[in-house]
Amino acid sequence: MTIRYLSLVAAAALTLGSPAHADEITVLSTTALKTALEELGPKFEQSSGHKLAITWGPAAQLKVQIEKGAAFDVAILTDAGADDLVRQNKLASRTPLARSGIAVAIKKGAPKPELRSAEDFKRMLLSAKSIAWAEQGASGIYLKGVFERLGVAEQIKGKLKAVRAVGEAVAKGEAEIGFTQVSEVLPYVGAEVGGMLPPDLQSFTKFSIGFHDKDSKPAEALVKFLTTQEATAVIKAKGLEPL
Repeated sequence: MTIRYLSLVAAAALTLGSPAHADEITVLSTTALKTALEELGPKFEQSSGHKLAITWGPAAQLKVQIEKGAAFDVAILTDAGADDLVRQNKLASRTPLARSGIAVAIKKGAPKPELRSAEDFKRMLLSAKSIAWAEQGASGIYLKGVFERLGVAEQIKGKLKAVRAVGEAVAKGEAEIGFTQVSEVLPYVGAEVGGMLPPDLQSFTKFSIGFHDKDSKPAEALVKFLTTQEATAVIKAKGLEPL
Protein backbone atom coordinates (compact mmCIF):
# COMPACT_ATOMS: atom_id res chain seq x y z
CA MET A 1 0.00 0.00 0.00
CA THR A 2 1.16 3.52 -0.69
CA ILE A 3 1.50 6.17 1.98
CA ARG A 4 -1.18 8.19 0.18
CA TYR A 5 -3.60 5.25 0.31
CA LEU A 6 -2.94 4.57 4.00
CA SER A 7 -3.41 8.23 4.90
CA LEU A 8 -6.75 8.29 3.09
CA VAL A 9 -7.96 5.18 4.89
CA ALA A 10 -6.81 6.59 8.23
CA ALA A 11 -8.55 9.90 7.61
CA ALA A 12 -11.74 8.11 6.69
CA ALA A 13 -11.59 5.93 9.78
CA LEU A 14 -11.27 8.96 12.04
CA THR A 15 -14.16 10.66 10.27
CA LEU A 16 -16.48 7.66 10.11
CA GLY A 17 -15.72 5.64 13.19
CA SER A 18 -16.64 1.94 13.31
CA PRO A 19 -20.19 1.11 12.15
CA ALA A 20 -22.30 -1.21 14.26
CA HIS A 21 -23.08 -3.20 11.11
CA ALA A 22 -22.44 -2.93 7.40
CA ASP A 23 -25.03 -1.49 5.04
CA GLU A 24 -25.36 -1.20 1.29
CA ILE A 25 -25.61 2.42 0.19
CA THR A 26 -27.49 3.03 -3.06
CA VAL A 27 -25.88 5.94 -4.93
CA LEU A 28 -27.17 7.78 -7.99
CA SER A 29 -24.27 9.76 -9.41
CA THR A 30 -23.60 12.01 -12.36
CA THR A 31 -20.96 10.58 -14.68
CA ALA A 32 -18.88 13.72 -14.08
CA LEU A 33 -17.80 12.15 -10.75
CA LYS A 34 -17.39 8.60 -12.08
CA THR A 35 -13.59 8.44 -12.21
CA ALA A 36 -13.26 10.02 -8.78
CA LEU A 37 -15.76 7.64 -7.18
CA GLU A 38 -14.22 4.62 -8.87
CA GLU A 39 -11.03 5.38 -6.92
CA LEU A 40 -12.62 6.61 -3.71
CA GLY A 41 -15.42 4.05 -3.47
CA PRO A 42 -13.25 1.04 -2.56
CA LYS A 43 -11.40 3.14 0.04
CA PHE A 44 -14.68 4.14 1.66
CA GLU A 45 -15.90 0.54 1.62
CA GLN A 46 -12.70 -0.72 3.26
CA SER A 47 -12.62 1.96 5.94
CA SER A 48 -16.34 1.97 6.79
CA GLY A 49 -17.43 -1.62 6.18
CA HIS A 50 -20.35 -0.39 4.08
CA LYS A 51 -20.88 -1.33 0.42
CA LEU A 52 -21.72 1.03 -2.44
CA ALA A 53 -24.18 0.23 -5.23
CA ILE A 54 -23.67 3.05 -7.75
CA THR A 55 -25.77 3.90 -10.79
CA TRP A 56 -24.21 6.39 -13.22
CA GLY A 57 -25.97 8.75 -15.60
CA PRO A 58 -26.50 12.35 -16.69
CA ALA A 59 -27.58 14.44 -13.70
CA ALA A 60 -30.78 15.57 -15.41
CA GLN A 61 -31.88 11.98 -16.06
CA LEU A 62 -31.08 10.89 -12.51
CA LYS A 63 -33.12 13.79 -11.16
CA VAL A 64 -36.13 12.65 -13.20
CA GLN A 65 -35.71 9.12 -11.86
CA ILE A 66 -35.72 10.44 -8.29
CA GLU A 67 -38.84 12.52 -8.98
CA LYS A 68 -40.53 9.36 -10.27
CA GLY A 69 -39.75 7.53 -7.06
CA ALA A 70 -36.42 5.78 -7.68
CA ALA A 71 -34.98 4.33 -4.49
CA PHE A 72 -31.64 5.79 -3.39
CA ASP A 73 -29.64 6.71 -0.32
CA VAL A 74 -27.20 9.27 -1.77
CA ALA A 75 -27.37 11.38 -4.92
CA ILE A 76 -24.65 13.39 -6.64
CA LEU A 77 -26.26 15.90 -8.99
CA THR A 78 -25.91 19.46 -10.25
CA ASP A 79 -26.57 22.17 -7.67
CA ALA A 80 -29.70 23.23 -9.53
CA GLY A 81 -31.08 19.70 -9.60
CA ALA A 82 -30.25 19.08 -5.95
CA ASP A 83 -31.85 22.36 -4.87
CA ASP A 84 -35.03 21.48 -6.72
CA LEU A 85 -35.18 18.06 -5.07
CA VAL A 86 -34.66 19.63 -1.64
CA ARG A 87 -37.65 21.91 -2.33
CA GLN A 88 -39.67 18.83 -3.27
CA ASN A 89 -38.61 17.09 -0.03
CA LYS A 90 -37.03 14.30 -2.07
CA LEU A 91 -33.52 15.16 -0.85
CA ALA A 92 -32.83 15.89 2.82
CA SER A 93 -29.55 17.75 2.31
CA ARG A 94 -27.19 19.33 -0.21
CA THR A 95 -23.44 19.62 0.39
CA PRO A 96 -21.23 21.35 -2.25
CA LEU A 97 -18.74 18.88 -3.70
CA ALA A 98 -17.01 20.09 -6.89
CA ARG A 99 -17.33 22.11 -10.06
CA SER A 100 -16.18 21.56 -13.61
CA GLY A 101 -15.81 23.60 -16.78
CA ILE A 102 -16.43 22.30 -20.29
CA ALA A 103 -13.43 20.86 -22.11
CA VAL A 104 -12.75 20.11 -25.76
CA ALA A 105 -11.74 16.49 -26.25
CA ILE A 106 -9.37 15.66 -29.12
CA LYS A 107 -7.61 12.54 -30.34
CA LYS A 108 -4.36 11.90 -28.46
CA GLY A 109 -1.56 13.75 -30.23
CA ALA A 110 -3.84 15.76 -32.54
CA PRO A 111 -3.13 19.50 -32.93
CA LYS A 112 -4.76 21.52 -30.18
CA PRO A 113 -7.26 24.09 -31.48
CA GLU A 114 -7.06 27.83 -30.85
CA LEU A 115 -9.63 28.60 -28.16
CA ARG A 116 -8.95 32.17 -27.14
CA SER A 117 -12.30 33.62 -28.18
CA ALA A 118 -15.84 32.84 -29.31
CA GLU A 119 -14.72 33.33 -32.91
CA ASP A 120 -11.99 30.69 -32.46
CA PHE A 121 -14.58 28.32 -31.08
CA LYS A 122 -16.96 29.01 -33.96
CA ARG A 123 -14.25 28.32 -36.54
CA MET A 124 -13.42 25.04 -34.81
CA LEU A 125 -17.06 23.95 -34.95
CA LEU A 126 -17.39 24.77 -38.64
CA SER A 127 -14.14 23.06 -39.62
CA ALA A 128 -14.63 19.88 -37.57
CA LYS A 129 -15.78 16.83 -39.51
CA SER A 130 -17.70 15.35 -36.56
CA ILE A 131 -18.53 16.43 -33.02
CA ALA A 132 -19.38 14.20 -30.05
CA TRP A 133 -21.41 15.56 -27.17
CA ALA A 134 -23.46 14.38 -24.21
CA GLU A 135 -26.71 15.92 -25.40
CA GLN A 136 -28.63 15.24 -22.19
CA GLY A 137 -25.75 16.10 -19.86
CA ALA A 138 -25.19 19.46 -18.19
CA SER A 139 -22.61 20.50 -20.82
CA GLY A 140 -24.82 19.38 -23.70
CA ILE A 141 -27.84 21.30 -22.49
CA TYR A 142 -25.73 24.44 -22.11
CA LEU A 143 -24.04 24.04 -25.51
CA LYS A 144 -27.36 23.93 -27.35
CA GLY A 145 -27.82 27.57 -26.43
CA VAL A 146 -24.21 28.41 -27.36
CA PHE A 147 -24.60 26.91 -30.85
CA GLU A 148 -27.74 28.96 -31.39
CA ARG A 149 -26.16 32.13 -30.04
CA LEU A 150 -23.21 31.75 -32.40
CA GLY A 151 -25.55 31.16 -35.32
CA VAL A 152 -24.12 27.73 -36.23
CA ALA A 153 -26.79 25.37 -34.90
CA GLU A 154 -28.14 24.48 -38.35
CA GLN A 155 -24.70 24.37 -39.98
CA ILE A 156 -23.30 21.80 -37.56
CA LYS A 157 -26.48 19.83 -36.99
CA GLY A 158 -25.34 17.00 -39.26
CA LYS A 159 -21.96 16.76 -37.53
CA LEU A 160 -23.28 16.31 -33.99
CA LYS A 161 -23.18 12.82 -32.52
CA ALA A 162 -24.96 12.21 -29.23
CA VAL A 163 -22.92 9.64 -27.30
CA ARG A 164 -22.81 8.22 -23.79
CA ALA A 165 -19.07 8.77 -23.32
CA VAL A 166 -17.55 11.66 -25.24
CA GLY A 167 -13.95 10.82 -24.34
CA GLU A 168 -14.40 7.25 -25.49
CA ALA A 169 -15.98 8.30 -28.81
CA VAL A 170 -13.07 10.63 -29.58
CA ALA A 171 -10.49 8.05 -28.49
CA LYS A 172 -11.99 5.48 -30.85
CA GLY A 173 -12.10 7.92 -33.76
CA GLU A 174 -15.89 8.00 -33.85
CA ALA A 175 -15.74 11.80 -33.67
CA GLU A 176 -12.98 14.30 -34.43
CA ILE A 177 -13.69 16.48 -31.38
CA GLY A 178 -16.08 16.40 -28.44
CA PHE A 179 -17.35 18.46 -25.55
CA THR A 180 -17.71 17.29 -21.97
CA GLN A 181 -16.32 17.68 -18.44
CA VAL A 182 -12.55 17.25 -18.06
CA SER A 183 -13.14 14.28 -15.76
CA GLU A 184 -14.91 12.47 -18.61
CA VAL A 185 -11.93 12.83 -20.98
CA LEU A 186 -9.00 11.86 -18.74
CA PRO A 187 -9.83 8.11 -18.38
CA TYR A 188 -9.45 7.41 -22.11
CA VAL A 189 -5.84 6.94 -23.20
CA GLY A 190 -6.68 7.61 -26.84
CA ALA A 191 -8.09 11.05 -26.09
CA GLU A 192 -6.84 14.18 -24.37
CA VAL A 193 -8.05 17.61 -23.35
CA GLY A 194 -7.43 19.97 -26.26
CA GLY A 195 -8.34 22.98 -24.17
CA MET A 196 -11.23 24.57 -22.34
CA LEU A 197 -14.04 26.62 -23.82
CA PRO A 198 -13.00 30.28 -24.25
CA PRO A 199 -13.64 32.48 -21.19
CA ASP A 200 -16.48 34.33 -22.95
CA LEU A 201 -18.31 31.04 -23.54
CA GLN A 202 -17.21 28.88 -20.61
CA SER A 203 -19.77 27.61 -18.14
CA PHE A 204 -18.99 25.89 -14.85
CA THR A 205 -21.31 23.22 -13.54
CA LYS A 206 -21.40 22.80 -9.78
CA PHE A 207 -22.14 19.42 -8.25
CA SER A 208 -23.53 18.60 -4.83
CA ILE A 209 -23.98 15.45 -2.81
CA GLY A 210 -27.00 14.82 -0.65
CA PHE A 211 -28.81 12.01 1.11
CA HIS A 212 -32.43 10.96 1.00
CA ASP A 213 -32.97 10.10 4.66
CA LYS A 214 -31.61 12.59 7.18
CA ASP A 215 -31.38 9.81 9.77
CA SER A 216 -29.26 7.48 7.61
CA LYS A 217 -25.88 7.22 9.31
CA PRO A 218 -24.23 5.23 6.46
CA ALA A 219 -25.31 7.84 3.89
CA GLU A 220 -24.10 10.64 6.14
CA ALA A 221 -20.79 8.82 6.54
CA LEU A 222 -20.28 8.73 2.77
CA VAL A 223 -20.99 12.45 2.45
CA LYS A 224 -18.47 13.20 5.20
CA PHE A 225 -15.89 10.91 3.61
CA LEU A 226 -16.14 12.61 0.21
CA THR A 227 -15.52 16.01 1.78
CA THR A 228 -12.34 15.03 3.66
CA GLN A 229 -9.08 16.66 2.61
CA GLU A 230 -7.71 13.43 1.19
CA ALA A 231 -10.87 12.75 -0.83
CA THR A 232 -10.92 16.26 -2.29
CA ALA A 233 -7.31 15.72 -3.42
CA VAL A 234 -8.44 12.72 -5.47
CA ILE A 235 -11.38 14.69 -6.87
CA LYS A 236 -9.00 17.44 -7.97
CA ALA A 237 -6.64 14.93 -9.60
CA LYS A 238 -9.58 13.69 -11.69
CA GLY A 239 -10.06 17.07 -13.34
CA LEU A 240 -12.63 18.63 -11.00
CA GLU A 241 -12.35 21.65 -8.70
CA PRO A 242 -13.34 20.74 -5.11
CA LEU A 243 -15.66 23.23 -3.40
